[in-house]
Order: sequence, then structure tokens, then C-alpha cells
Amino acid sequence: MAKFDSFVILAEMRTGSNLLEAAVNMLQDVHCHGEAFNPVMIGYPNRHEILGISKEERDADPKSLWKAIRKAPGLNGCRYFHEHDPRVRDMILRDQKCAKIILTRNPVESYVSLEIARATGQWKLGDAKGRKTARAAFDAEKFENHLQTLQNFQILIMNALQVTGQSAFYIDYEDAQNVEVLNGLANWLGLEDGPDSMPANMVPQNPEPLEAKVENYPEMEASLARLDRFNLSRTPNFEPRRGPNVPGFIACETEHSGLLYMPMRPALSDQIQVWMAQIGPLVESFSQKTLRQWKRQHNGHRSFTVLRHPLMRAHLAFDAVLERQSFSETREVLRTTYKLNLPKPGQRLPAADYPDVLEAFIRWLKSNLNTQTSLPVSPLWASQSALLQGFSSFAAPDLLAREEQLADDLAYIAQAAGIKAPRLAVDGGDSARIKLADIWSPALEKAARESFTRDYMQFGFGDWQRGQ
Repeated sequence: MAKFDSFVILAEMRTGSNLLEAAVNMLQDVHCHGEAFNPVMIGYPNRHEILGISKEERDADPKSLWKAIRKAPGLNGCRYFHEHDPRVRDMILRDQKCAKIILTRNPVESYVSLEIARATGQWKLGDAKGRKTARAAFDAEKFENHLQTLQNFQILIMNALQVTGQSAFYIDYEDAQNVEVLNGLANWLGLEDGPDSMPANMVPQNPEPLEAKVENYPEMEASLARLDRFNLSRTPNFEPRRGPNVPGFIACETEHSGLLYMPMRPALSDQIQVWMAQIGPLVESFSQKTLRQWKRQHNGHRSFTVLRHPLMRAHLAFDAVLERQSFSETREVLRTTYKLNLPKPGQRLPAADYPDVLEAFIRWLKSNLNTQTSLPVSPLWASQSALLQGFSSFAAPDLLAREEQLADDLAYIAQAAGIKAPRLAVDGGDSARIKLADIWSPALEKAARESFTRDYMQFGFGDWQRGQ
């Protein structure tokens, strides 16, 4: 009886998954079908189907593709990254007959490699003569977001394996280039023969040391020095577990007290930071370790976050999807897979069409928040209930301030910390190109209530009021 009837390579971008897949495909009767559940493509760029199942059929019923992979002749599997379709994740992780191959890489190396790939447009290399070169610019905030994403995914995997009593085959980036390790993987899979050599058509893209690949290497060293170095060790033992977005927290301090702002995006951070800077110096880019230290040093501190109306948050999130280059793939998936009337690349959404498309987007959010779509839930439109739950895994805020009475709430939290509150300059908070006050309708409100039912109930929101 076969040990496994399928496998999954649990990895991330720039961890060596292309190389590992090529090596796995060298094994007899073993077939890896690429990024089978990538929302933007099916398997590989320019591929339209896997095992007779089209991208459209997969998007409508992703479990049908996984069932086809399991039933295909030989031992079949795919690569799965954290941003792939969440609807099949639990089914794959809990499947005891699915072999879990967990591929990891030093997070700094994977971050730098990712930045170089984005700069060059080269995502895999078959021959060194075709190599494109660039140097990465290290950005501390982007790296910490990258690190937290890796940690959260590895914690999720580890917990799923623990509760189902499974083990996995852990393999590091360097190990993926070792024939003896790959033979061990073949043996663990229950195969008789392993590879004799590495794939000849795949080579590492950036073999130089980090110092040669990062243009601001001294700045990177200084940024990494404040992190607990053990957070950069191989998985699954990433510590500490980071539910909240601690690097996004902002503090201001006085000699004996301080305030800590825990933003929930889309946030009012600019005007709040200006207000906090009048109290005392701002402190940013926390790790959990440095935030604990800050709290110990400021015994009278108070923390707060700001609740915003769900319709306003959905409106601002939609504006970000329309305007930001980082959401280009999300726009494409929403337009082609979910048939939202979004503009094609190079075009802009006409103002007259904005309300209808915004309503369609908010209705799509209901499915997304229930993990019924191929795209993961973005922090920009996650429910505030869920974001607060994440904060509470580290520390709950002392105050849930309200956007519509922000000046009074901030004056209260400052007084509680023994701080004289400066005046808050309120600018309305709607930074979108098209203002919600100009397009509000009962239909938009109804869509928001249906998508964010828990937030309306949990925090007592009524209808959004124009001009608030």
C-alpha cells in the first residue's frame, strides 16, 4: 500500500521552489503541477489548464482540481504559497495521505532575491548566460512585513500538522541543491529510486553574498541588529508568534508616560501622527521585544486604535485596489475571474461607474471574508473584529476610539496617561479620488452591512453619515 497518494510543496516565492519542483519531477512517476492554486494563473504562466481542468473551472470549484491531482496516475502534487487559494488550504493540510514537503529559506535571502526578481523581471534561470543583474534596496518595513508573512504561514502549517498528528519533510534552500537530501526525500515519499543528479536546466540566480546584492548593506545590518536573531532561524520554530502587526505600531513618549497607536488600515495615521508628535518624540518600527521594553519603561502608557465605519473602510480599500500598482494582480483577478467591471491596464474607472463597481466589490468582499474566493483576505478590508483579535494575541488596546468623535477620544486617552492633549486637526479622513459623500446610497450601505455584519453588530455602527 502506497505511503502517500499526493504531495504538496509548501513554500514561498524565492525559496528555491522552481528548483525543487524540477528535481521532484525527475523522480519516476512523480509529477508536480506548479502553482496549481495561484489566483493569477493555473500552474505556470501562459498555461490554461491542469489535468483537463481549466482556470475558470478551478476558480469556480478549486477542490475539483485537487481531487484530479490526487487521482492522476503516479504520485502527483503542486506548490502552494500563502497567497494561493485559501479554499483548498485546510483540505490539503488535513489530508493524511498528502505528503507535506516544507521548503524554507533564510528570510533575508528570500527578501533580497524577491526584490532583485521584481527589479529584473527574471523569476527563474535556466542558463547563466541569460542572467539579468540588479542590486536590491533594503527597506526595513517591507522586510518585517515579509518576515511576519512567512512566520504566520509557517505557524498555520505547524498547527495544522500538530492537530492532525502529521509529520513533514523539512528542506532548506541549500538542501534543495543536495542530491543526497533529495534521495532522502524520495525514500521518505516511499519511492524506490532517487535522482542521480540535479536538474541541468535550473541554476541559482543570485549566488553572490548578500553584501554584493544589497546596495545599502550597512543600513540593512543596522536594521536587522534590533531584531531578535532567532526570529530568522529555520521553521517551524519561529518565535515569537506574531498575530498583530507590531511593526506598524507607533508610540509617542514623555519622560514618565506615553501613548501607543495600533493602526487598523486604512488608517488615519497621518493626522494622528502629527497630533502625537506634539506630545513627544515618535517611536516606530517596533518588534515584539522592543515594544515590551518600551512598555516597561513607560509605566503610565496607554494604547488605542481607531474604529472606522465599515463602508468607509471598504470605499478606501477599493480606492487602493484601483490606484496602487501593488494591487495590479488583484485587479486582474477581480476583473477576469469575478467579472467586476474594473478598468483594463492603462485605463481609469470613469467616475460615473464608480458607485456600481464599488457596490459589486463590497458584495465580493462577503465571499472573500468567508474564504470562498481564490484571493486571500487583505488587511485593508479584513473586518475590524478580526484585526482586533490579532492585536489581542499580543495586547489589547486600552481604548477603541471612534473616527466620528476622534478629538474627544484622543483627549480622553491622553488624560488617562497623564498627558495634556494638544489640539487635533481633523481633515475628514476620506483620501480617495472619489469621495464617499458624493456617491453614498442605501444600496452601498446595504452591501456593507451584509459583508461586515459582525462589525456593524459588534461596534454598534449605524448608517454612514455624510460629512462625518
